[in-house]
Amino acid sequence: MKDISTRLVNAGKAEALQIINTINPPLHRASTVIFDSYSDMLKANKGEFEGIEYGTCGLSAQKAFEVAMLELEGAHGCRAFQSGIAAIAMVLMAYTKQGDHILICDNVYGPTRRFCDVFLAKYGVETEYLPSDAGVGIAGYIRENTKLLFMESPGSNTFEIQDISAITAECRAKGVVSVIDNTWATPLYFNPFKHGVDVSIQSCTKYITGHSDILLGTVSTNEQSWEAFNKCCGLFEVYAAQEDCYQGLRGLRTLKVRLKAHEESALEVAKWLEKHDMVESVIHPALESHPQHELWKKYYNGSSGLFAFTLKEEYENIDHSPFVDNLDLFGLGYSWGGYKSLITGGKFRRTNPFGYEGKTIFRLNIGLEDVEDLKADLAQGLERLKV
Repeated sequence: MKDISTRLVNAGKAEALQIINTINPPLHRASTVIFDSYSDMLKANKGEFEGIEYGTCGLSAQKAFEVAMLELEGAHGCRAFQSGIAAIAMVLMAYTKQGDHILICDNVYGPTRRFCDVFLAKYGVETEYLPSDAGVGIAGYIRENTKLLFMESPGSNTFEIQDISAITAECRAKGVVSVIDNTWATPLYFNPFKHGVDVSIQSCTKYITGHSDILLGTVSTNEQSWEAFNKCCGLFEVYAAQEDCYQGLRGLRTLKVRLKAHEESALEVAKWLEKHDMVESVIHPALESHPQHELWKKYYNGSSGLFAFTLKEEYENIDHSPFVDNLDLFGLGYSWGGYKSLITGGKFRRTNPFGYEGKTIFRLNIGLEDVEDLKADLAQGLERLKV
């Protein structure tokens, strides 16, 4: 009989590898993956092995999550990342090199801008910012060394929309990779690949997982853009935590019903705010009052739970703490897309075509609470600004 130490190292392996037909996939925690044969190992050494050769290749939960995202987006390839900004950073690195010029819409997520201005600039990549409502006019910005154009539509703070098909047509004609951060709409309400986008990014931290307890991102590409991106991921040995991918996959199962609830409640709160005597403007693309509502209808078949509003001039240059600090149901915190309602506020000093520049914009993430309770909470908070 083998020594006890040998038996303990190997005990239970056969039972653990039994196939059990459960609804949800198994979770594997592994760095080393055992090959079935020496020939398979030799194939892996040559980069010819089609299976999983090491933990950084992504284990079962990650693969299952990526396949589900492919089903949702209709893309050619998908990779999962440990956060949304990690996904964004990999895209920006995969398609650029020293001496390149890239175009970024001005309403882009703050960390995306910082990555371009701080990291890419250090390696000789020049970033130029486009008007937030960009369309066919981007042709005038494209240079011979322009390699990538990055959209965020709608912008997650100021909610401008880009004319996506017009932009992708120009990019395709000039050989520029078109990228979109599609987190606001999710692939349920906007499919980038049907409008010529090459690369779609999701911060799955938001609606995909839906419970404000997971950091996760994905990048999906069309066939033409996949090889360069996948090669870059291989160099960095990109992978995502198995538990987080498991939660991402679980979130996808209920995405449609959750997003519909977010949409309905957000629209009701937005329409209520439009009638409030202290509110100047409500910034929600699905409202007819939004300057680009017709463009929104062209591209989107639904809206999410994130929008913003501004107050009338007499409430602009005052301390807003009595309002924000005394809300009961709205948490004061970053991110969005979860079941808990949130609020943030601030000024966004970027080019804005709709007159919001320099004004305090209060952004609301409408969660899954009762909508009448949310309206009552906002009403009592706003009342505290009256003196």
